Amino acid sequence: MNTEMIIIPVIIFASLGLVSGILLAVASKLFAVKTDERIPMITDALPGANCGGCGFSGCGALAESIVKGEAKCNACSVGGDAVAAKIAGIMGTDAEKTVKKRAFIACSADSTIAKKQCDYEGAYDCLAASVTGGEGACRYRCLGYGNCTKACAYGAISVKNGVAVIDSEKCVGCGACIEKCPRKLIRLLPADRSVFTVGCSSRDRGADASKACGISCIGCGICAKVCTSQAISVISNLAVIDPEKCTGCGTCAEKCPRHIIIRV
Repeated sequence: MNTEMIIIPVIIFASLGLVSGILLAVASKLFAVKTDERIPMITDALPGANCGGCGFSGCGALAESIVKGEAKCNACSVGGDAVAAKIAGIMGTDAEKTVKKRAFIACSADSTIAKKQCDYEGAYDCLAASVTGGEGACRYRCLGYGNCTKACAYGAISVKNGVAVIDSEKCVGCGACIEKCPRKLIRLLPADRSVFTVGCSSRDRGADASKACGISCIGCGICAKVCTSQAISVISNLAVIDPEKCTGCGTCAEKCPRHIIIRV
């Protein structure tokens, strides 16, 4: 076989490869999307937990949003004031104080108190159980299958006696657990002071609520009547305490006939 017949195609293919490489390199330079240098700097300043508590998919996404002006420098509750100050420095703005929060599960009825209506044999998952109603007679009760525990990147939530419990010492108030609860039982409360709150989410009428659970709120309104700071209102048969107005006096807890108002 003539060697020229082999060498010529090799040279042609090699030349085409070289030209293609050069064109790709030129194109990458011409059409490259420039990344704001502040984005990686802010990403490095963030805790890196990617918990999603800020409302974004992760720390990188939050960093991009801060640079674009779509999120505030203090959007990361996990990082607190120290991280907010670093980010503000990068952005060249004044740091805003971070409002620290902690999560609270508004259900106190564990398996020793809550009344059972059936045996659930489906998937060990809160969302799946919520479709059939779960085992409890109360349709507002914590389902206890731990979807919130899986969402918590800080190990602050555990399930004890069929109800989720939050360790306030570990909770950073990121809020990632909130969206994972199909019954919307998790709330964020101030972390800098002690307040009173209602450890129940039942909106059934008093008689029905009593039948389903031995410690449910019955919406009697006694707590609202004795609250001197007007922090309590009864909405849809459930007492609701405004943590911003609560002075922590404890009168409501003393007068509650169901003893479901607790200090946290």
